[in-house]
Amino acid sequence: MKFTAQQIADFLDGFVEGNQHEEVDDFSKIEEGKSGTLTFLANPKYQHYLYDTKASIVLIDKSFELTDKISATLVRVDNAYEAFAKLLKLYQEQMNGQEKTGIEDNTFISNTAVLGQDIYVGAFSYVGENVKIGKNVKIYPQVFLGDNVEVGDNTVLFPGVKVYHHCAIGSNCCLHAGVIIGADGFGFAPQNDKAFEKIPQIGNVIIEEGVEIGANTTIDRATIGSTIIRKNVKLDNQIQIAHNVEVGENTVIAAKVGVSGSTKIGKNCMVAGQVGFAGHLKIGNHVIVGAQAGITNDIEDNQIIQGSPAFNIKDFQRSNVVFKHLPELRRELTALQRQVADLTKMFENEG
Repeated sequence: MKFTAQQIADFLDGFVEGNQHEEVDDFSKIEEGKSGTLTFLANPKYQHYLYDTKASIVLIDKSFELTDKISATLVRVDNAYEAFAKLLKLYQEQMNGQEKTGIEDNTFISNTAVLGQDIYVGAFSYVGENVKIGKNVKIYPQVFLGDNVEVGDNTVLFPGVKVYHHCAIGSNCCLHAGVIIGADGFGFAPQNDKAFEKIPQIGNVIIEEGVEIGANTTIDRATIGSTIIRKNVKLDNQIQIAHNVEVGENTVIAAKVGVSGSTKIGKNCMVAGQVGFAGHLKIGNHVIVGAQAGITNDIEDNQIIQGSPAFNIKDFQRSNVVFKHLPELRRELTALQRQVADLTKMFENEG
C-alpha cells in the first residue's frame, strides 16, 4: 500500500516541505535510501547522508536547519525518531497479521478455559484448564498456556511462548518467540553428603500491563509469592530473571543480563547488556548500569555505575585511565626503587 507525504504528515501531525504527492511503500536506512522508500534523520552523526540520500521521503525534526540542497521530500515533525517508531509500529501490525482472529485447526483448548472476543489461536497451541484469555489476544502457533494462566486484553504471544501454571500476563503485553514464563527458580539446599536437594518452587510470575519481553528470555516463578515485572518494563532478548525478583515500572534491560534471586530493581532504570546482578540486592530508582557491570551491593537512587564490581561511573572512568597506564607506572616504580636502593647503598658506604 502506498502513502503520500501529505498522508504521512497528517498522521504524524507534521507538515510537508517539498512534493506533498510524493509516494512511498517501504522503509530504508538513510545511508541506503532508495526511491519509493521513507527514512528518517534523528542522529546528527548521519546528517551528511541527508543531502544525497535516494529515499523519496525523509522524516526530520521541525527544528533542523538545512545547509545544502536536497532532492528528497521532507516531512517535518516534533521528534523524528518517535514519529518513525510510530510508523514502524503501524507497519509491523500489518506485517504480523495482528488483525487475525479465530481458532486454527490442531489446537487444544480446555472446555474450562474462558476466551475473550476476537482472539486468535494458532495451530498446535495448548490452552489448559481454567485459563482466562482477554479480548483481542493473539496466540501464535505452538504457544503453551498452563492451567490457571491469565492473559490480559490485547496481548500478543508469538510462536513458542510457554507460560507455566498459575502465572498472569497483563494487558497490552508482547512476548516474543521462545519466551518462558514460570519455570522453576534455581533453588537447591545442600545436604550433609554434599548433594543438593531441590526446593519446591510454588509461587508464580506476574507480568503487569504494557510489558514487552524479547525472544528466549526466561522469567522464573517464585519459591513462595511472586516474581513481578511491573508495568511498561521492556526486556531484551536472552535475559534471565530469577525467582522472586521484582523489576520496577518503566525499567529497560538489554540483552544477556542475569538477575539473581530476590533482587529488587527500581523504577525508570536502564541496564545495558551483559550485566550480572547478585542476589538479594536493592537497586534504587533512576539507576543507569553500564555494559558488563557486576552488581554485588545495593545501589541508591539516581546513580550511574559501571565496572565489576560496579561503582560510580566517574570514578570508574578515572580508574580506567590509571589501569591503562599500569605497565608504564610499573616501569617507573621499578626505576624509582632501583634509584632509592642505589642512593641508600651510597649513603651507607659514605657512612
